[in-house]
Amino acid sequence: MENPYYAMAVEYIRTHDLGALENGRHAIDGDNLFVNIVDSQMKPASEARLEVHDRYIDIQVPLSKRETYGIKPRTCCERPVGEMNPSDDILFYEDPVEETISAEIGEIVTFAPDTAHAPLIGEGTIHKAIFKVKVV
Repeated sequence: MENPYYAMAVEYIRTHDLGALENGRHAIDGDNLFVNIVDSQMKPASEARLEVHDRYIDIQVPLSKRETYGIKPRTCCERPVGEMNPSDDILFYEDPVEETISAEIGEIVTFAPDTAHAPLIGEGTIHKAIFKVKVV
């Protein structure tokens, strides 16, 4: 079954100027689909933390510069930091970043719940969009 919220997110990206949105949370379909526009400090891969989510798929779009992400199958992660925080839908891992992918300005990167990801690898500050797509 196709996720209707994922399709809505892709359509939103296609039809909206994400760079024109102010920082903060923008509801598209309540808690089913929203986008956070943020400015975040980037870091070396050695300091990046892998994370996973249960309730949401992440769609991340760099808006100001290239961004690199650590990636690892969730089933291969071995060193969780505590337990899943249900209110924030996030669990971090202490596993090192061993594999990375990169996205240029405007490119879409999707992380499903089965993929651990470590965002914000790079230098300086990045302006980016993080879509949260409810898993159905």
